[in-house]
Amino acid sequence: MTRKRIQIKKIDNISSRQVTFSKRRKGLFKKAQELSTLCDADIALIVFSATSKLFEYASSSMHQVIERHDRYSAIHRLDRPSIELQIESDSNNILRKKVEDKTRELRQMNGEDLQGLTLQELQKLEEHLKRSLTNVSKVKDAKFMQEISTFKRKD
Repeated sequence: MTRKRIQIKKIDNISSRQVTFSKRRKGLFKKAQELSTLCDADIALIVFSATSKLFEYASSSMHQVIERHDRYSAIHRLDRPSIELQIESDSNNILRKKVEDKTRELRQMNGEDLQGLTLQELQKLEEHLKRSLTNVSKVKDAKFMQEISTFKRKD
């Protein structure tokens, strides 16, 4: 009997998502180790979980593989015009800034890093969380009603 194909999309259930992450991470690391052994390849694999935990695998030294990547990238960047490099650098800086902003925003929504906020920013955050909680409650209530009607139909 073969396994069923699953649709590749975000898993909604948090515990199922964590179990899947753990199993697939182990499988990914195993494949990386097999590829390294079979093909004598230098492999460095870095994974951050949704909870920001770091998982890494390196066939030799992570530091050496990253240095090798940096040297390779530097050599190949010399072949490209400097305007392209500037645009790429600017894009990377913009993306890095956006990621930092969104990370800070997420941490604040989780109740962390609140010390630097003004009273007005805290009030905006509180309102946002209240709206979010209201939306979650509405969806939860709708699911309860759906389950109740399902149970009634079964009876």
